[in-house]
Amino acid sequence: MTLLQIMPDDAPDTVLLHTRDEETIAQALRERSVSFTRWPLRAQATPQTASEELLDAYRAEIDELCARQELRLVDVARLHPEEGAEWQERAAKARSTFLDEHRHAEDEVRFFAHGTGCFYLHLEDRVYAVVCEAGDLLSVPAGTRHWFDMGPVPDFCAIRFFKKEDGWVGDFTQEPIADGFPRLDALLREG
Repeated sequence: MTLLQIMPDDAPDTVLLHTRDEETIAQALRERSVSFTRWPLRAQATPQTASEELLDAYRAEIDELCARQELRLVDVARLHPEEGAEWQERAAKARSTFLDEHRHAEDEVRFFAHGTGCFYLHLEDRVYAVVCEAGDLLSVPAGTRHWFDMGPVPDFCAIRFFKKEDGWVGDFTQEPIADGFPRLDALLREG
């Protein structure tokens, strides 16, 4: 189930809000111009599910969202656990890529079709840790400082939306803020 934990940006051990209530999550994020909604799950995203099959299952929602937000490109990003050192290396590299605070020139729009990931949104003097799970659609405004944790054993499948091909490229702030906040696995343990 989705989780929101809000902490001061200078006191990661201080929890201002910890909730799994979807309405509370949506309202708290809406107050900061972040959109959170849920789509009904239409397909089981497994490692064998072809990207086109997944996109076809959500075609109505995808087309409506693209038209409303003028999004032009849609793709599928996924990582599922595999055996062996090669996968562990690939997973560790993928995880570390977005664990540092960064921002994007366009909105970051993601729908989780499977699995879990956590967006940490640095909004003014607060950090909003948003644990997304299957069915969650999160839209983070362009320029929002944030980082993403896919966990020590990444297992997720997300549909990504862009206006431009390089919309996913991060502008890293070089600030070490992310190092002090609880990672996805710690947030899930805390409940």
